Amino acid sequence: MTNSSMPGWALVVTLTAVAVLVLISLVAVLLALRARRAARRRLEEAEASEAELRERLEALEKRLTPPEAVGRRRRRDVAEREYVITSLGEDGEPAEVERVVQRTLTAPAFADAVFRETVVHGAALVHGVRRALSPEVRFKIRYEMHREVKRARKDRKSEMREALREYRARQRAAVDEDVRMEDSL
Repeated sequence: MTNSSMPGWALVVTLTAVAVLVLISLVAVLLALRARRAARRRLEEAEASEAELRERLEALEKRLTPPEAVGRRRRRDVAEREYVITSLGEDGEPAEVERVVQRTLTAPAFADAVFRETVVHGAALVHGVRRALSPEVRFKIRYEMHREVKRARKDRKSEMREALREYRARQRAAVDEDVRMEDSL
């Protein structure tokens, strides 16, 4: 008999399972690293392509734009840097209608933006509800309600006293008027 509390076959199965899990984890990490390298390579290629396209575009613009348009563009660039939103008071040139460039999002980027915004709004709502239902806030509300009820009672009591005072004064005035009328008869 052996002193071990675990049978030998169970130990072998456990060690085999752990080895398989480690191997699967290692393969997953290697695949992730490979995908990351490929994505980084594609990004660098895209950036290089973008830089090349920008250079070509600038060369074409320099070739195609007349010199007077270059002066207008420089003034417009200065105006944009100074955050001027109108051209009022400038050289009296007619305003140019610029083509608006609209950036579009891909479907995954749009879904991600919508999801993130929804999550942020939901988190803010949950935080607000949790804060509104906290014991401190409930105590403050209860305390303020108690103060308001006391103030309202005090106001009603003083209004009642004032109304009673006026009623009794009218009663006395009416009795005094009756007495004067009897005396005059």
